[in-house]
Amino acid sequence: MTNQEAGGIQYISQREAAYPERLKNYKRMPEGLYVLGRLPADDRPSVAIVGSRRSTGYGNETARFFAKELALAGVQIISGMAWGIDGMSHEGALEAGGDTFAVLGCGVDICYPAGHRKLYEKLKVRGGILSEQPCGMAPLPGHFPARNRIISGLSDLVLVVEAKEKSGALITADFALEQGKDVFAVPGRLTDPLSAGCLNLLKQGAGLADSPLTILEVLGISGNMTKKQTTDSANFILAKEENIVYSCIGPCPVFLDELVQKTHLPVQKTVSALVGLELKGCIREIQKNEYVRTDLRATNGEISGYR
Repeated sequence: MTNQEAGGIQYISQREAAYPERLKNYKRMPEGLYVLGRLPADDRPSVAIVGSRRSTGYGNETARFFAKELALAGVQIISGMAWGIDGMSHEGALEAGGDTFAVLGCGVDICYPAGHRKLYEKLKVRGGILSEQPCGMAPLPGHFPARNRIISGLSDLVLVVEAKEKSGALITADFALEQGKDVFAVPGRLTDPLSAGCLNLLKQGAGLADSPLTILEVLGISGNMTKKQTTDSANFILAKEENIVYSCIGPCPVFLDELVQKTHLPVQKTVSALVGLELKGCIREIQKNEYVRTDLRATNGEISGYR
């Protein structure tokens, strides 16, 4: 169903063929869904990426990176359009030209949070916005835990990027486990409160999300990855700020404040570049805010030797 065919918002009941097959497998699913845009395809893999609203720069870039790489491999990205990890996951999928879907805790005619208006408009065209709540329904606190069962239900696997010890993302993970879905978590620093939820999930047996390749292998689609993902010696072009920061890092450790002084970049842009370089495997953080190069080679901003 396309947005044009639907003529805008449409209600799909459980009795209709268009109702998601994944949701039909579980009890306590909504009797129907309001849809703005389209529904996730039943015959394509889907991954939910969830996490903290008050995420760190590292968490944001990690969510974007995983979503982008998974979308490049044809995976649909499901999330909740909240600030932080949710929004970055949608953005990453959109950057890859992939399909991404938001499940809201209010009516689909309401953009919540209001500051995500641009993302909301993109999702209507490039994916879909779904809710069990009728049009005009406000985003009440009690709606959000309930909508998490839909996020997990629409997914084949749930990935938690950053979460405090008590977090709504963990509710999604619990629903996924009840539904027999795989749950993966991105590890973080032991002393970071936003790592507590993920570390607890890992202690309880969640999968370690150390790379998008790990997720793709679990989904059984590692053999169908794009050339960018499968070529052993694939080359990656660094963004402008990444190249500037990379040029100031060598085999000897260098601290964040030194990099800010050397590059003359704002702290936030420097941190963002560092996260991007670390995710690409170009550098590693040997202790907090101290970085060294890996054995990858860079020539005019092009990284080669990527494993």
